[in-house]
Amino acid sequence: MTATSAPPSTRRTALRVASKDAVADGIVALTLVDPAGGRLPDWTPGSHIDLVLPTGEGRQYSLCGDRWDARTYRVAVRREEPQLGGRGGSSWVHDVLAVGDLVEVGGPRNHFHLHPAEDYLFIAGGIGITPLLPMVEAARRLGARWRLVCAGRTRASMPFLDELAELADSTAEQDDGERLVVVARDERERLDLEPLLGGLDARTRVYACGPAPLLDAVARHCPPGQLRTERFSAAEPPAPVRDAPFTVVLQRSGAQVEVARDVSVLEAVRSAGAAVLSSCREGTCGTCETGVLAGVPDHRDSVLDEAERERGDCMLLCVSRSRSDRLVLDL
Repeated sequence: MTATSAPPSTRRTALRVASKDAVADGIVALTLVDPAGGRLPDWTPGSHIDLVLPTGEGRQYSLCGDRWDARTYRVAVRREEPQLGGRGGSSWVHDVLAVGDLVEVGGPRNHFHLHPAEDYLFIAGGIGITPLLPMVEAARRLGARWRLVCAGRTRASMPFLDELAELADSTAEQDDGERLVVVARDERERLDLEPLLGGLDARTRVYACGPAPLLDAVARHCPPGQLRTERFSAAEPPAPVRDAPFTVVLQRSGAQVEVARDVSVLEAVRSAGAAVLSSCREGTCGTCETGVLAGVPDHRDSVLDEAERERGDCMLLCVSRSRSDRLVLDL
């Protein structure tokens, strides 16, 4: 990031909804394009964008289209009912947002990178297939070995099964069984991870996305260092390193604000006039990621990996705090 570029948390652009299609029970796919027909910012498998709601809040959705199509983004949105924790974003997408509408978009960003490997095992729970679909396509293009397990309530609730079957059919033969396995709870027993992950080759990299119970179970069975996950809900964070207030400096405006123990950094910088996009407010989506120019952040999120935490050059403002008396942010 350069000193003059906008940080990911504030970068937005308006895109037009080119299509809106039902792709599974309770799930619609949106195709977004530049209103002027221009190219869109490049992205890599595992990336996501933020759809900005009329309230100004953002909602994070993984890019699940063709990574080589420079003029369209595709995301899939599952309706989240309020009584099950939905906060209104998916209802707005399903019930209000229409083909032809303009919608503000933040990103793309990627906290779920696909690293080079000879062999991949992908595990998706329901809508968790969305970040994995471009990864499967990338693995196929690279000639790597891959297997994908999709789990869900029913086949009708799992999006993109036809596309995944085509990817499996178009991949060269491999001798370790089915490339695509669909586990629908109304058809088969629950996913048995022990035989799937037991005795895993050390060269295999496992990528999993889905509900927390599934990811926790995968983590219990997967050898350390071979697993990357993307969570829908936050892991239990450690206690803050310090209870004392600290000072945050907004480098671009020169404003300073003290962050009390019961106030998040996100709330504090907004009170100082910084326009920071946010979504989950629990450290899982990465929407409020902001550059750190000086000071030592106390990372309490479920997004950054160990290398990113050690670099200390960014933080998630909604949950993370400071180890030092002073933080200087790229805002």
